[in-house]
Amino acid sequence: MAGNQEPLSPRAKFAVTAGRAAAAVSRAAGRGSGSVIGGKVALRLDPDLLAQVAHHLDVILVSATNGKTTTTRLIAEALRANGGVVSNALGANMPAGITSALAGGSDAQYGVIEVDEKYLSTVARDVTPKAIALLNLSRDQLDRAAETRMLAERWREGLSGSKAVIIANADDPLVVWAASSSANVVWVAAGQEWKDDAWSCPACGGVMQRPGDDWFCAECGFRRPTPSWALSGDDVLDPHGSAWPIKLQLPGRANKANATTSAAVAATFGVPPQVALERMHSVTAVAGRYDVVTFRDREVRLLLAKNPAGWLETFSLIDAPPAPVILSVNARGADGTDTSWLWDVDYSRLAGHPICVIGDRKLDLAVRLEVAGVGFQVCESADEAVRACPPGRIEAIANYTAFQDLRRVVGN
Repeated sequence: MAGNQEPLSPRAKFAVTAGRAAAAVSRAAGRGSGSVIGGKVALRLDPDLLAQVAHHLDVILVSATNGKTTTTRLIAEALRANGGVVSNALGANMPAGITSALAGGSDAQYGVIEVDEKYLSTVARDVTPKAIALLNLSRDQLDRAAETRMLAERWREGLSGSKAVIIANADDPLVVWAASSSANVVWVAAGQEWKDDAWSCPACGGVMQRPGDDWFCAECGFRRPTPSWALSGDDVLDPHGSAWPIKLQLPGRANKANATTSAAVAATFGVPPQVALERMHSVTAVAGRYDVVTFRDREVRLLLAKNPAGWLETFSLIDAPPAPVILSVNARGADGTDTSWLWDVDYSRLAGHPICVIGDRKLDLAVRLEVAGVGFQVCESADEAVRACPPGRIEAIANYTAFQDLRRVVGN
């Protein structure tokens, strides 16, 4: 277990103090939480700070293309059954944001940290994690991120020789390839609805065969490992074959999968599945995701979808027509400036819903919907879109910065 925190060096103390001051200035200026700029200042003053502030913690890293913020939150809630937790709960998942989060958790036992896929190996090297959860890999931020097989290879190289327990999704061939270099892997059958980024074998390039829920490469023999944990309907199956009911207020199959992985992580630290899953019930929203807010006398549910896999999962949460839907897409730095991924999303699944389109790239999205044969209305603002929607709860789906824009407008 984690030991007591060793005193920080004078340089590290100065870096932490300076980082907190920078964060406070950022907050006072209305530029967000300040965690990123605070971390950047602190790391500039002491490049070894992340390792120092993590030294006394049992660190759990969570990385994926989709679901890492929610899973980080669920794991954190489960582990609070055992002791104090510090976490980057708002999703600042690069080294600067992670450093800021850990610098504020001197009395915690656990550090539950979401990590951007590109930085997983770097952060793991600095913080010596006890466990790493790997959920999925799919295309995202096409102008910034490496091709998914390259990213899986980078994970595989970075995790080779790690002493951490790797809790990995057995249903994603890219994740399995990445985790297979590790000596201690706990396999979880968490499912994979989006399969278009894993049609070829990451080991040899052969075409992946997918009979039922299984997968294998007929050319090299790379195949799905046998999971010890599994999502089965509304239950988590543990390694002993016992079924534990999932108790979530968060919607959808994807969050049940996140809860299954979270239960496997918690069990690694001695928290029984029943206790872990009961604690997860307290989570009602994650950094605004799934919040239902009242705006213009209407209820608006806020849903985040950043890439094709995320949009596919989100569509499954929407009630049948005629539930009105607002779609918002931006292409700023945090989103990725390449919107070609819109053509990988099956928007025909929204046929029959009244749809309003907003965001910086509303015309890109409008062209995509036109080609899909889905009716829509282009609006200039969230306010106009809400007013244009027919009665009933509105489902608002947005990518990253568009989601933040939407939250500011509706007052959440």
